[in-house]
Amino acid sequence: MSLSPLAPELQFAAFAEQLREPNASLISPDRYAAALHLDMAELAAHAHVHRNTLAARPQSPKVQAHLRESLRVLRAAFDVAAGDQARAVYWYRNHPIGDFGYKTAEQLVADGETDAVLGYLESLAGGASG
Repeated sequence: MSLSPLAPELQFAAFAEQLREPNASLISPDRYAAALHLDMAELAAHAHVHRNTLAARPQSPKVQAHLRESLRVLRAAFDVAAGDQARAVYWYRNHPIGDFGYKTAEQLVADGETDAVLGYLESLAGGASG
């Protein structure tokens, strides 16, 4: 049985909705960390903020920008993984990418290289091997 082209989009929409801060237009750092099996100190390091910022100021532009950039890459990873959340998250967190010094997508996003990772994922979706 093949998945419809909308399957990854719908899977991602459900995933992203789970990350939303209730009754707000924010991504919840707590929910994001839980979904990606991160501890808050690790998430704070990736976002380049003090770990207390995540709880005290989840609306911080720096926190929200990092979370949005992460979701951009995760959305593309969902496409490559045909909507499989576990595979997409695993790839994002753990797959070393040779073209980028064997850093993971997670490390590259933390380094501000989101567009490079997206370009890489687009090349995979177009048939390149990775």
